[in-house]
Amino acid sequence: MPHFLETSRLRRRTAFAALGVCILLTAAPTQAKVLAKVNGVEITDDDVKIALDDLGSGLPRQLEGKARESYVLDFLVDEQLVVQKAQADKLGETPDFAKKLAYLRDKALMEALLGKIAKEAATEEAIKQTYDEAAKNQKPEVEVHAHHILVPTEDEAKAAQKRVKGGEDFSKVATELSKDQGSKGGDLGWFTKDRMVPEFAEAAFKLEPGQISDPVKSQFGWHVIKLDEKRPKTFPPLDQVRDQVARYVVQKAQSDLIAKLRETAKIERTDAPPAAGDAKAPAKPEDKKPAEKKK
Repeated sequence: MPHFLETSRLRRRTAFAALGVCILLTAAPTQAKVLAKVNGVEITDDDVKIALDDLGSGLPRQLEGKARESYVLDFLVDEQLVVQKAQADKLGETPDFAKKLAYLRDKALMEALLGKIAKEAATEEAIKQTYDEAAKNQKPEVEVHAHHILVPTEDEAKAAQKRVKGGEDFSKVATELSKDQGSKGGDLGWFTKDRMVPEFAEAAFKLEPGQISDPVKSQFGWHVIKLDEKRPKTFPPLDQVRDQVARYVVQKAQSDLIAKLRETAKIERTDAPPAAGDAKAPAKPEDKKPAEKKK
């Protein structure tokens, strides 16, 4: 398969493919290292860096280091061949192309500003302050560690309960009988009350460590629950959630900027608002499950 056909599957978020990329390539700074020439048009290491940033997660995961850069260079060579053919066919001179180029220019400018805001916002001080506020505002909450056995009928649940109360190992019986394939040996790990369906949660949180419940019915079937441990839920350390906090800080800064710009802008829309019947229903929250994989 030609390399172009292979690499063309990569996701593209900028105007590389058909929007006059050769203009950018020929305008590379003099200090950039030329890595290839396509009919006289230079492709530099700066171009490879830009493409790496653009293609990102669309690149094969197994490629690393020089192999990754070489793959992108091959992509740019193939792309330049297509760009040159598109130019020869005068595809860059159509009104539609001009409109698309203007759109992509605006999009690139927006991304440049939002990227600048992101770099300025995600300081260590801002991340720590946001984390401290979240930790301070967390309400006290209890979490438990439990095992369960899930079976289709009450009689099967009673039979399982009899075995574990008779001294058989709970995990062994769960492995043998439970229909919940997501919990190995019935182990649900640690969870808070809101993570489970109401009937299951109520029964589990009434138990004390070491106790085994009577059969409990939920929408998933019948459960026998063993409570292993109970403790106050602790707030995760900053190092464990740093990436999530940083993303929140960046998103908030960007949202605040857009909201401020909207407040001072004159925005006139001529489109009609959607009719009430056209509005889509909000997405339903993910159904709660009686068991979750241990994290």
